Formats: sequence, structure tokens, C-alpha cells
Amino acid sequence: MGAYILRRILLMIPTLFGIMAISFAVIQFAPGGPVEQVIARLTNQGGNDRLGSGGGDAGGGGNLDVAGDVGSKYRGAQGLDPEFIKKLEKQFGFDKPPLERFGMMLWNYIRFDFGDSYFRDISVLNLILEKMPVSISIGLWITLLSYLISIPLGIRKAVRDGSTFDVWTSGVVIVGYAIPGFLFGIMLMVLFAGGSFWDWFPLRGIVSDNWDQLSWPAKIADYFWHMTLPLTALVLSAFATTTLLTKNSFLEEIRKQYVVTARAKGLSERKVLYGHVFRNAMLIVIAGFPGAFISAFFTGSLLIENIFSLDGLGLLGFKSVIDRDYPVVFATLYIFSLLGLFVGLLSDLIYTWVDPRIDFERRDI
Repeated sequence: MGAYILRRILLMIPTLFGIMAISFAVIQFAPGGPVEQVIARLTNQGGNDRLGSGGGDAGGGGNLDVAGDVGSKYRGAQGLDPEFIKKLEKQFGFDKPPLERFGMMLWNYIRFDFGDSYFRDISVLNLILEKMPVSISIGLWITLLSYLISIPLGIRKAVRDGSTFDVWTSGVVIVGYAIPGFLFGIMLMVLFAGGSFWDWFPLRGIVSDNWDQLSWPAKIADYFWHMTLPLTALVLSAFATTTLLTKNSFLEEIRKQYVVTARAKGLSERKVLYGHVFRNAMLIVIAGFPGAFISAFFTGSLLIENIFSLDGLGLLGFKSVIDRDYPVVFATLYIFSLLGLFVGLLSDLIYTWVDPRIDFERRDI
């Protein structure tokens, strides 16, 4: 197992390099870089006496070459002092060639030095740590609720395979799988957040403005009051896959010979199901727990955080892309990719822990 873990860790290096290299290359051709963002703000304000509030080395571009007429490269820069444009390029790190910028970015990221945000007066790492509790909270609740719903439902569907209960619950599961969570979120907002019908839940935020002044029971109630609609929207679309996975795993185990033997020995159906089938059938579900959490943490809440204005990593990433705040964009991409790779390895290790018969040392990767 040690050799397998080492190989997987070594494979993470070129994988992470490829992710960052492709993303960096794409960014070079994306219009509206940070220099253009500052120019647009200054020209809209009718002045050129201010620089952007951020600084540091640039992780990406949208600005290819600094030679020639600097003003002509940027939309809206006509009439601005070329020296001022050069100062902006130097401030954002665009006075260096793309390959040099990419090399500097990788060297800094290896040391977990992500620099400062371009447009926020805070380091990128502190900004991510500031927003992370909201996203972790959402990810934990989604994963916990979806498993609490999916596992009992999947077992029930497997035991009553082909029954009326199995048929109509399959319809609910398919609908939940087919409709994206953000559409559920919009529907819930319209129905229950004062859109057109009832005004039962808050429209945005994770807590009320006076949360610090509330008692602890009131704080807990206020938190869940704000989280009801976002979590409902996410759980409705998250539980479908786990439910079907649980059902299929149980059906496969129920049809095996050892179950027939256990029944022939006179064991009760409940003991056969939970004493023998459960452990084997839940192998793939348990091993998929880290991946399910990461999926809910990083991707599932992206649009929901924007819809309900939850100040987490999803909303931060969206605003950073819109503002072309490249240090934040690349730092979150780097961290998420690194965590995703390690979670994949962790899932494999959980497989071997749950079922020692699995040996990845004998398999090629």
C-alpha cells in the first residue's frame, strides 16, 4: 500500500501542473483583465489619479505583451498617460512575460504563498479562510442530510424492489436528479421568500444582522431559519445519486449465495439484511463519502451561494472571476484541485479499510 500511495502522490504533481497550466493559458486570452477593470472604473469616474487597491504578482492575464503602444492594448485606455498604464501593469505584475509570471506563480504556490487580492485589502489566504466556514457548513449539512435520507430510502427501495413504493419514489428521485439545485433554489425563493407568494424565510444571508445580540438558542434558530431554503434546494438534487447507488448495491448483495445460505439457516430477514448485507453493500457508499462532501463543498453550493447571497467560497469565486481578481481565482483553483486529488486518494484508502480484500498494490494505475 505504501508504494501505491507514493505513486498516487507523485502523479498529483503533473496533474496539478496541467490544471494550472491550462487554466493560466486560457486566462491569457480572456478579455477584460485587471488593468482594463481599473481603467474602466477610472474612466467612468472621470479621472486617472487612482490605482487599483490591490497589488502583487499576477497569476493570469488577458494582457499578452507590454511592448509597443501600451494605451492601444486596453479598451478605454485612449487618452490616458502611457506611464500610468505601465504603472498599472507593474502593479499587477503584467510587466513580465507570461512564462515568467507562470513560473513565479507556481513557485509561490508550492510554498502556499498566494499573495494579495487585487481589489481587496487582504491576503488571498486570509480571504479564503474567512469565507471557508460558510462553505464548510453548507457542505457538511448537505452531505449529512443527503446520506440520512438516501441510505434508508435506498435500502427500503431495494427490499421492496418493483413495488408501488419503489416506482413512485423512483419518480421523485429521477426528478430530483434531473432538475438542477439552483432551479429548486429559485422556485423556493419565489414561493417562500417573499417572491410572489409567502414571506416565510429570509431572502439572503446566513444569519440576521442582529445575530450577535441574540441568545444562543435564538442564534441557532436564526441560523437554521436562514439555511432552510438553501439546504432544501441542495438536498433535493444531492440525495438522488446516493439513493440509487444504495439501492443497486443492496440488490446486488441480496442476490448473492451467502444471503441464500443465511436465510436457509433460519436467520430473520432483518438480521440477514443488517447483519450480513449491510456491511458489504455499504462499501461503495461509505467510500464515496469524502468525494460527496468535496462535491457539495466546492461545486454544489456555487450557484446556491450566489442565489441566496451566502458569503462563502462559491460567492467569492464568482465575484473574483467577474472582477478578474486572478490571485483569488488561481489560489482557489489550486487549493480545490489539491484537495480533490487528496480526497480521491483518501477514498481509495477507505475502500481498503472497509474491505481488506481490496488490494490496489496489484492493480495498475
